[in-house]
Amino acid sequence: MLSEGGSFMKGMIMGGLFCLVLSLLGSFSPYTESGTDDHHHHHVKAPSKDELTHLSESQMHELSNHVRVSCVIMVQPRILVYWAAAIDTWSKHCDKAVFYTSESSKALEAVDLKEKDDWARLRKALKHAYDNAGDMRWFFVAQGTTFAIIENLKYLVLTKDPSEPFYMGNVMKSGELEYVAYDSGIVLSYEALKRLVHVFQDQEKCPERGRALWKLSEDKQLAVCLKYTGVFAENGEDSQGKGLFNSKNVDSLISESMKENPNNVVEGCCSDLAVTFNGLSPTQMQVMMFGVYRLRPFGHDFHDSLVFLPPEGSNND
Repeated sequence: MLSEGGSFMKGMIMGGLFCLVLSLLGSFSPYTESGTDDHHHHHVKAPSKDELTHLSESQMHELSNHVRVSCVIMVQPRILVYWAAAIDTWSKHCDKAVFYTSESSKALEAVDLKEKDDWARLRKALKHAYDNAGDMRWFFVAQGTTFAIIENLKYLVLTKDPSEPFYMGNVMKSGELEYVAYDSGIVLSYEALKRLVHVFQDQEKCPERGRALWKLSEDKQLAVCLKYTGVFAENGEDSQGKGLFNSKNVDSLISESMKENPNNVVEGCCSDLAVTFNGLSPTQMQVMMFGVYRLRPFGHDFHDSLVFLPPEGSNND
């Protein structure tokens, strides 16, 4: 009886210790070595029209030609229909668009990373994008179900310096960790990507295979690695404070706005300068292309002060 009671008490103690360890691990959040808890989260805003009035025509022309975006698009052979839709729609507006996959496919062109693990595959894709950056200084990471308006992304980063470590999108929070949601698209400046690729080499700070008791999603793991380099997640917004990166499609956002803002559905829904929407079917992507790039109300003449010319040979809309 005493032996049984002792075993029971040992089990209780071991169980309590294990719960304590789990609790401590759950509250753990990695920081950089130099005072990262002093960081105050802020928002990256697109320039207002008033700000642009202070720039000369030659300055705006120079800026519009200077902003070049490389799109890193993660796809899978099992969803070829999304792959094909992205090729035929928004990706044509990227200055450079490269598709990355886990295995080769004869149907569509992509870089075969020969990697099944999602986080390891994303690491390899970002390393490849950095090694082949050329004159690209902004990098947009997207999933196959994401629809992006690249011109709006260029407008967001128009006056930003890519030699500064920008990492932005739709910022979420998990415990103490702030990260950019993968399903809304992730934007990295050249400096941020440079630091990220460098920390990839440090298996203690940024392991290729997760060492936690539970596996972090790719976007959280990315934020952890970037945090060690002093790069933090920033929320991309328009000059009015509306988010530009959306994890839902337009239909869902409008439906929600109709319930929450019945007297002002459009204003309550989305920013006029929205960069991304997610969860679209291939057919919805084609509809978005029509609405964004082709449909124009007769009699309305738009005088945008900036023109982002399409990449040569892109055959875009």
